[in-house]
Amino acid sequence: MLNLWKIFTRGIFSENPIFVLALSLCPALAVTTTAANALTMGLSVTFVISTNNVIVALSRKYVNHKVRVPIYITSIATVVIVLELLLKAYFPELYMELGIYLQLIVVFAIILARAEVFASKNSVVPSFFDGLGMGCGFTLAMLIVGIIRELIGSGSLFGHFVFGNSYQPALIMILPPGAFILIGYLVGASKMINEYVVKHYKGRGEVK
Repeated sequence: MLNLWKIFTRGIFSENPIFVLALSLCPALAVTTTAANALTMGLSVTFVISTNNVIVALSRKYVNHKVRVPIYITSIATVVIVLELLLKAYFPELYMELGIYLQLIVVFAIILARAEVFASKNSVVPSFFDGLGMGCGFTLAMLIVGIIRELIGSGSLFGHFVFGNSYQPALIMILPPGAFILIGYLVGASKMINEYVVKHYKGRGEVK
């Protein structure tokens, strides 16, 4: 159980897909204009990466090593199509907001990377927790970026205005350059926090 917890938390902190590994930055720049869009994209990626990891772990002994990448991409595409149909049927507004980026989940580097690096070498349960942790880390990063961008760039949070009519929004924050600058600062902050945590626990003898 402890090992599964370590696998799960690794994707949230020490190997966060956006703030540490710098993978799948395209949606972090384009979709996080609002917190709602960021959360929806994060949960969508969590669903896809967790489900795909389970599929890859289940089929890893039957897939020829030479054709593994096309098989992984086909699996990811299938899961994304199912997700797209669900969102289109039950959440059409969010489906329209995400637009092409929902379909581009198929080529997100983090999903294929976890299939290749972890799920293809481990059993179902650890692979599921790896995908869930990476997905939660991705969602957390997207949500942080989305909340900050929406607050500063629009003066609202999840569509509700919080600063009043007198607030003058900084429009650069809802444009890609503002997102790029913000993510740069958050990457730096994440690195400092991770280094502090590692140093702190090493000092206590809890990290080898």
